[in-house]
Amino acid sequence: MITAEQKPLQEILGYIAPYEKILVVGCNECVTVCAAGGRKEVGLLSSAIRLNSAKEGKKIEVLEHTLERQCDPEYVAQLEELAGQVDAIVSMACGCGVQTVAAKYAIPVFPAVNTTFMGASESQGIWVERCMGCGDCMLGITGGICPVVRCAKSIMNGPCGGSSNGKCEISPDVDCAWQLIWNRLVELGLQDRYEDLVAAKDWRPAGGGGPRKIIREDLASSKITEDNE
Repeated sequence: MITAEQKPLQEILGYIAPYEKILVVGCNECVTVCAAGGRKEVGLLSSAIRLNSAKEGKKIEVLEHTLERQCDPEYVAQLEELAGQVDAIVSMACGCGVQTVAAKYAIPVFPAVNTTFMGASESQGIWVERCMGCGDCMLGITGGICPVVRCAKSIMNGPCGGSSNGKCEISPDVDCAWQLIWNRLVELGLQDRYEDLVAAKDWRPAGGGGPRKIIREDLASSKITEDNE
């Protein structure tokens, strides 16, 4: 899941200062799960904006709406009527959602959250980074533990000389990724795999060639057929 944290209120207020009517838009997907930009957060942010405006003696009207997804043009199109009524949009989605909304409407679209990482829920209210989308997943040979994101140096054959007592040299609170990998392989009875050297990683799939794109010809073709019918 993509995780995010809400921006400081003062930063958001700075974005919308020139405008008298804005639309705050939430997203029912990832940012709802991590309590950063769902329906509840839309209501809280909108209330905070109204209260601040009243305190400052400014006139501002705030509309609220939450989409199923902001990264999908079909859902973003649902904002057309509301977008025509406002001077600016404040998006509480991840960066993908903000850009999708901005590409659709010719009015300013501002982010209300900072997109952080792709993570997993560790416990109630705690999310931890587990994937950086490197485009060449090696979890199948490391026991399901990612050294790219969980090792501070993204070492492909570890551990490094800084590992001590199962901890990373950057902090005693950070587990050594390769110690975790070893423990997991032992648990699975696959410890012999630890001695297999991994070739230098090809980082090109990670985005070195510009923005990445996935094209499913079967899905794209079916969409064209539907549109032509």
